[in-house]
Amino acid sequence: MRGIYSSVTDIRRKVFTEVARLAYEGGGYDQLERLPYKILPGEVGTYRESIFLERAIIGERLRLAIGMPLRNMSEHAPLADGIDEATVAEKYYEPPLINVIRFACNACPEKSYHVTDLCQGCLAHPCVEVCPKKAVSIQHGKSVIDQEKCVKCGQCANACPYGAINKIERPCAKACGMDAIGSDEYGRATIDQEKCVSCGMCLVNCPFGAIADKSQIFQVIQSINQGDRVIAAVAPAFVGQFGPQMTTAKLRNAMKLLGFDNVVEVAVGADLCTIEEAKDFMREVPEKQPFMATSCCPAWSVMAKKLFPQFAPYISMALTPMVLTARLIKKQHPGCKVVFIGPCSAKKLEASRRSIRSDVDFVLTFEEVMGMFAAKAVKFSEIAEGDEPTEATADGRGFAVSGGVAQAVVNSIKKMDPNREVKVMAAQGLAECRKMLQLAKTGKLDGYLLEGMACPGGCVAGAGTIASPVKAAASVNKYKASAPLKVSVDSPYEITLSLLHDE
Repeated sequence: MRGIYSSVTDIRRKVFTEVARLAYEGGGYDQLERLPYKILPGEVGTYRESIFLERAIIGERLRLAIGMPLRNMSEHAPLADGIDEATVAEKYYEPPLINVIRFACNACPEKSYHVTDLCQGCLAHPCVEVCPKKAVSIQHGKSVIDQEKCVKCGQCANACPYGAINKIERPCAKACGMDAIGSDEYGRATIDQEKCVSCGMCLVNCPFGAIADKSQIFQVIQSINQGDRVIAAVAPAFVGQFGPQMTTAKLRNAMKLLGFDNVVEVAVGADLCTIEEAKDFMREVPEKQPFMATSCCPAWSVMAKKLFPQFAPYISMALTPMVLTARLIKKQHPGCKVVFIGPCSAKKLEASRRSIRSDVDFVLTFEEVMGMFAAKAVKFSEIAEGDEPTEATADGRGFAVSGGVAQAVVNSIKKMDPNREVKVMAAQGLAECRKMLQLAKTGKLDGYLLEGMACPGGCVAGAGTIASPVKAAASVNKYKASAPLKVSVDSPYEITLSLLHDE
């Protein structure tokens, strides 16, 4: 459902906008109790059977957007309970980051196969013949599946010449590459936090909007309001996210209208990450380790370490572009606060690590920042253009699209050692990433550089994006082509790389 503006999208945007407005205006947080009525006015429910249920769900979304936990459904608590603790200029994400609003969940059925009315009762009945558990039979001239015997292998659906057998699967579970979605005693979705890597794919694939992540919009604006020097570090996937009227030349001026002091492209840090990974690969593979995996996607690297702990030493030790950029900013501007603005829920998890908290103060998604623009009534058409960013290379900007990280590393290796051959495999989506690591386990990827991206399509399809991934990828590639510097090793910041590791 990426890039489709639906009623779920509309509700999310309104929640982020109202939370941002509440933070900018300050004071009177009893207003929080009134916001569900502002977002959903009237007496009749639009999306569900009751306006009261709709407002209750909005209330929980507001709490998560402020960074507060969900309330216990079995105990009474005011909507603003805990808001004083959240009204601070520095607050880290508290687990769980990804939450299921249980009374918003549709209790969708888990994976199963069902015969539809398209069944023609054919003479061959291949569905019966291929079923390994004899779960399919013919009754009254039509195929019937015994759900008690069925093992959900899907062979019957594949064999049906009419496509009359459909697979029904809970959308959030289908999107989860970690098999972290289960069910409670009422059939509602639950998340196994031990398995979850916070990629956010369940969040954007739930058609009922029952899954949401926490936000730091409220805290970022508190920091801005109290006069902190807050600098935005904007991920390479930003291009095209805010619509055609928000050009790359307008970005700095637009962000200043929100209260940010300055804007830096995280593509600069991507260049430094590329240089590190290129040197690591040349030094380590194959002499010291069979292959090397990239490190910039936190959901991918956490997944690999959880499911394939033996491969942990083979994941690049390079700091991610977010961290490298943040360290560079703080070295140049001591005392400032850094907000990473990007497409990703997993970056929120990465920034909450104790080793990174001093580098990255806040993480916001593009969608959350759009809420800030709406709260400030910013009109992109009226913003004056400034200078185009020029410090990042084309390869650094290409990190936003699947395959871009590996290509950047290869390009740098070829510039440093033209005769070196580098074999590459890239996977997008955690399910495909797992398959790639299974292949590596057999030894078939020895000598390879492996790139993993948790989101199908890469960062342009992250859980916090706004634009269609296809259109966003085209925008990124166009912006990439306009970069005056092409290869990461040409970055003027290469000389600072060793200094950033001394932090």
